Amino acid sequence: MSTPSTDQLRFNMIEQQIRPWDVLDPRVLELLATIRREEFVPPAHRALAFVDMETPLRGHPEEAVRLGQIMLAPKVEARLVQEVSPRPHEKVLEVGAGSGHMAALLAGLAQRVITLEIEPELARMARDNLQRAGVRNAEVREADGARGLAAEGPFDVIVLSGSVAEVPSELLQQLKVGGRLAAIVGAEPMMRGTLITRTGEGSFTTAQRWDTVAPRLLHFPAPSRFQF
Repeated sequence: MSTPSTDQLRFNMIEQQIRPWDVLDPRVLELLATIRREEFVPPAHRALAFVDMETPLRGHPEEAVRLGQIMLAPKVEARLVQEVSPRPHEKVLEVGAGSGHMAALLAGLAQRVITLEIEPELARMARDNLQRAGVRNAEVREADGARGLAAEGPFDVIVLSGSVAEVPSELLQQLKVGGRLAAIVGAEPMMRGTLITRTGEGSFTTAQRWDTVAPRLLHFPAPSRFQF
């Protein structure tokens, strides 16, 4: 029995994981077919490139998950990109560069992407991966992204590539009117894929249309202790 080719594995990922998760935007599907996800995965874990799971980026897998040093599952990345749907003239901020794969997807739709990564080794990995993939409109900065990047804002799109207990208002203020922020919000065992749209100077709308679980991004505020 022959081993499936990389192209067949990529096709299967799109058809069996991503389309069933209601990722149907043809622009996003085309990106997933052309950007070589396996080249953003560390060599030790390349066999996991198309598997429906988070891919550890360094060290022991459990430790990588605990520290949020992972690539999100393919269907989660794809759904987040579809949610914010960057346009060719728009500027994007990503928090949590990881391997650079999400930045590559966003850069395929947007004018410019700035992606922030707190871990120096991962920042280098993302920078190298993006350069090797020929992505010229995504810039990796080694920085703590929990407070965003107000000096470069406002942004049309902000994507948090990991989970947070709640989205800080400081980040929401860095959205343009009409801008969108996508994040995975909540606590285990159930988190929600969340899209927040800035509709005015002080007004926002929130949609939560799907459930998932993802490792935490570092240094974001803990949830409020009291719930009313």
